[in-house]
Amino acid sequence: MPNLARKLLICAALDGLIVQPLATKGQRTPAPVKIKYGDATVSSLPRDQTPDTSKPNSSFEAFGVVGLFTVSRLTYLITITGRQQVAQVRGFPVYVVTDVALTPCTSRSVAESAIANTAIKLRQTSAEKFVEDSDSESEVDTRSVLGGADAEDPGAISDRETSEDKDAPGAGRKSSIAEDVIKRRGSYGRFAQRWFSGKGWMMDQKRNLGITSVEIDRAGDQAGDESNKAKKGDPDKELSDTVVQEKVDPPPTPSAGESLIPKLLRFTHIWLGTSRSFFFSYDFDITRSLGNQSCSSATGSLPLHEAADPTFFWNRSLLKPFHGSSDESLLLPVMQGFVGQRRFVVDRYPPQVDSQEDSMEMNNMTPPPESNVEFPPPERAPSDLRPSEKEFVITIISRRSTRRAGLRYLRRGIDENGYTANFVETEQILSTPTWSPSSRISSFVQVRGSIPLFFTQSPYSLKPIPVLQHSPEANFRAFKKHFELMGKTYGSVQLVNLVEKHGVEAIIGREYEKAAQKLNEQEAEGSQSLAFEWFDFHSACRGMKFENVSLLLDILGKKIEETGSTVERNGQIERKQNGVLRTNCMDCLDRTNVCQSSFGKFMLDLQLKEEGFDMSVQLDQENSWFNTLWADNGDAISKQYASTAAMKGDYTRTRKRDYRGMVNDLGLSLTRFYNGMVNDYFSQAAIDFFLGNVSSMVFEEFEATMMSKDPGVSMSKMREQAIETSQKIAIEDDKEDFIGGWTLLSPHTSDTLKALPFEEVVLLLTDTALYLCRFDWKLDKVSSFERVDLAHIVSIKIGTYITSAISPAEADESRNVGIVVTYEPGKFDIKRTNTRSLSSMSGQSDESSGAKNVLKDPAAAPAAVSGILNQAIFNAITGKPQAQAPRKIALKALHSTTAMSDKDVKRMTESEQINVIATEIERLVFYNQPAPASPEERKSIIEKGDIISLAEAKRSTGILEQLGHSIKKLVWA
Repeated sequence: MPNLARKLLICAALDGLIVQPLATKGQRTPAPVKIKYGDATVSSLPRDQTPDTSKPNSSFEAFGVVGLFTVSRLTYLITITGRQQVAQVRGFPVYVVTDVALTPCTSRSVAESAIANTAIKLRQTSAEKFVEDSDSESEVDTRSVLGGADAEDPGAISDRETSEDKDAPGAGRKSSIAEDVIKRRGSYGRFAQRWFSGKGWMMDQKRNLGITSVEIDRAGDQAGDESNKAKKGDPDKELSDTVVQEKVDPPPTPSAGESLIPKLLRFTHIWLGTSRSFFFSYDFDITRSLGNQSCSSATGSLPLHEAADPTFFWNRSLLKPFHGSSDESLLLPVMQGFVGQRRFVVDRYPPQVDSQEDSMEMNNMTPPPESNVEFPPPERAPSDLRPSEKEFVITIISRRSTRRAGLRYLRRGIDENGYTANFVETEQILSTPTWSPSSRISSFVQVRGSIPLFFTQSPYSLKPIPVLQHSPEANFRAFKKHFELMGKTYGSVQLVNLVEKHGVEAIIGREYEKAAQKLNEQEAEGSQSLAFEWFDFHSACRGMKFENVSLLLDILGKKIEETGSTVERNGQIERKQNGVLRTNCMDCLDRTNVCQSSFGKFMLDLQLKEEGFDMSVQLDQENSWFNTLWADNGDAISKQYASTAAMKGDYTRTRKRDYRGMVNDLGLSLTRFYNGMVNDYFSQAAIDFFLGNVSSMVFEEFEATMMSKDPGVSMSKMREQAIETSQKIAIEDDKEDFIGGWTLLSPHTSDTLKALPFEEVVLLLTDTALYLCRFDWKLDKVSSFERVDLAHIVSIKIGTYITSAISPAEADESRNVGIVVTYEPGKFDIKRTNTRSLSSMSGQSDESSGAKNVLKDPAAAPAAVSGILNQAIFNAITGKPQAQAPRKIALKALHSTTAMSDKDVKRMTESEQINVIATEIERLVFYNQPAPASPEERKSIIEKGDIISLAEAKRSTGILEQLGHSIKKLVWA
């Protein structure tokens, strides 16, 4: 066992934490691992030895490493401690993750305490499992149970290790559950559940920021089972006492964002563990479909982490600390989505009887099971099958994309790279139970994904209206990129659009159709055009007549036949699927799943017909095994995107629709509505963090605003385009030389220092003027701009600019700095608003001059025009503008480093950026103003001082504002 002795120090942050692979098939194969601290632990014992329980066992075994993440000063290792086998593909098991352990690595004492606590909880779980199982079978070889023991007994992984040690004492002898639990598996099991209880976190989060308090756990355990714990020599009690004696030093004062770590750990445990939405295999690449399997990955010449498709490799970023470790067996790819499998029997010549029950009695059959049993046992033994019968296995694998991944309403539409939200590749595989190479393996792939346009929908409505964003040019660029990617991956694409043709959904549906037509018009001759089919699902199936989906099959049936499926025999691809169906509704969940299941059933009938079986004459016309499998798939995808099971699931399961299904769907709608308003904001930030789209700073930003930005949109590119667009619109005089442009924050109302909300604006500087452009970031247009002649600027103030003291990030004096430019309005200062027409006025804002009345109130026009004429006459007579009160332009620097910033790019700090802007403005102001008699008389117009100090911000922060943020934080975080 050379791998058993190999140890790996993950990184310096772990300070001695060792992840030891337990591979038996070579270095390149992912394997279970042992987690321990240092070398003072006992490895797995031979079968005839009794463990030494006098010392605490500060190690536990896990089924694999998910990865490592760091937030602020705190690092956590994620390992799989619970799994359940859900399918068998090509003879290799596929598992769903049922539990994970999070081991903190802040310090030695913290790590040892957490590992020991995990060992205790795993031992207790294994013992409880043993008690439950012993009622029915006391002497069972757990290795002979497919997937059963693994779900609750992580210790089973050591069988892989010890089974090859034939010289070990007791080798070859079957072990009972009792022996496995007591002798070898007592220290294995699940992570302590109390870590993720709200009460536990509230009690000690200030003390240790999420590090387990074993003393509290031990007190609870003793209360529940005092007699057993009081027994002398109880290893659990001795281990608890030893761990409690360890003194865990509290970390320094929490930094911004660390207060959210307890919630992050709870989310991690639920999302990666108990949600049962992540799948893995040690020996088979489940991230690629049959037609997309590369030769190297199919033959095993590449390790799984290199062969896996990055699009469906969910823990790729979390595994980065392990890359280059020279031990590839630690790198276990994990995929989010769904894996399900069912067996069924078909007959070439089914007996003609009056009823299905008579047929079952005649053939000694039992109805197909309704429960989702792992790799269901044959309904009849092979010897009981009729000569004309054959048994098949249908497997569904749905792969959720990591690109633009996230939750409903927070991730909609497309990003600038051409990736869409809720993109899922679903593969339906038909094979024999033995996966014999000589038999046919058929694979049919279809995809779903959000409408590939920039749009949003508000989570605060049960029927939100889609709002298109950005310019038509930007939308079409992203649309074209999306289908270029689709073409490279799948070939020709058949679009199936299920949104309403009338009502709120028609807005986005029409734009989708127009974009497809435009792309087809631009494509060169001979290239594959997009086939677009708009099927109004709600209209066609009104009145719960979901069987009308058959109308869509009548339209697309020929296309599905032409597309075909991928067929493999004897390890060779005989035929490859020609194209793919891309189905969407608004969420790509409920309507989409109903239609995709119909497409899958249509293809299954075609595949079986090629095998010589006619499904239309089979005794089982309900096909409950097929419907249930697809309904489970729909529920899984829906829970991952919308946090609830799929609606219309009753029809998918039973092919019937009644009022009970409608009532159930109403409850699901309300649950989705609540999650969209409350839970999803933090979950989205955490998902982006785990995928490596943002840094841990996302939690600092979330703490300030209770929201996070979309990493799929490059703000740096958007800002560059905004500066370029503003330059073209605002600077009309070709004689003005453009000096520079910046994006900054400014109060919503002009001539104020604090008028919430602050909005991001564009500041342009030429050799003669300063331009403040208010930009519509959703439409990529300049909504208004203000021009200030540099000769009229009288002072510039730079310094601390704190607008809110509620969160640590907003109260940081070093990062919250700004500039205030004071000027005296003159005849060259104008303000223009980009409405239906551009309006301009001299010297004043729209609000103070009455320009608004001129545009919108005809009755007020004469007075307003009279005022403008009087000012013009005064200026002409005196030769100078009428004196007016000084006005201010207040600007605040954007944070130079954000959660989406590139860590390798060196940026100016906020203070440095403000100083550069102020210095450049001052230089040009002096250039445009008359020179003084002597250089000594010219004084700097830059003044340094607080614009709004921290103390002033605290005083001005009202009780209602504080209360509102506290309530919001309580609900959202």
